Amino acid sequence: MSASPISQVAGLLLPMVMHAAQPNAALGISFSNDLNSKVASVPLQIVILLTLLTLLPAIVMCLTPFLRITVVLHFLRQALGTQTTPSNQVIVGLSLFLTTLVMNPVLQDIYKQGWLPMEKGTLTTQQALEASSKPLKTFLLRFAREKDIRLFVDLSRTPPPSSPADVSLTVLIPAYIISELRTGFQIGAILYLPFLVIDLLVASITLSIGMIQLPPVMVSAPFKILLFVLVDGWNLVLGSLVRSFVTP
Repeated sequence: MSASPISQVAGLLLPMVMHAAQPNAALGISFSNDLNSKVASVPLQIVILLTLLTLLPAIVMCLTPFLRITVVLHFLRQALGTQTTPSNQVIVGLSLFLTTLVMNPVLQDIYKQGWLPMEKGTLTTQQALEASSKPLKTFLLRFAREKDIRLFVDLSRTPPPSSPADVSLTVLIPAYIISELRTGFQIGAILYLPFLVIDLLVASITLSIGMIQLPPVMVSAPFKILLFVLVDGWNLVLGSLVRSFVTP
């Protein structure tokens, strides 16, 4: 039986935590009680660690499939007219597990190409960071539109890259974010269409028979939910979302 996404992520993070807990190294910066040493002090390393931890939610939300999945699920909930069902906690949790499923190969490559060689001492911290950024950059380049990349290259006033591998992360990250927002809004608009047709039909019928005091939304909601259940909507929507990332 294959390991769950949580156990796979834990397997990646555990060596990092154990390495950071060693008395002589953390985050590539050596601990030292020697005042003459040029390495960072323990309080400074704690500040750096806490700063990185505060950036972690933004990284997960913006540099992974989490962005597209949450946008699509939000539009789906609005289209169904169920207000707060599923709740925000359920949407975020489901998006996080799907993100872990999609990003697992990328995390494995980052660990093997960056962290593991640095742990063995074959790469410096700077070299490990450069090696770790390559799998992430490859993933982002797959979904960032060329038009968006060109926009941020122009805004940053940097020379145009000669190849996709030369695109810097400062340009690639915002290009990926707006590309994913565009894709999420496109999928959300498509999901809205069948439910919008049901709303229009119900509104026309209720008005034609004189049911003015009864909101059409209350009448159409059971039909929309029934349609979504009959077509196995969760399987279709979530399956399509995951396949859009894993299919080359």
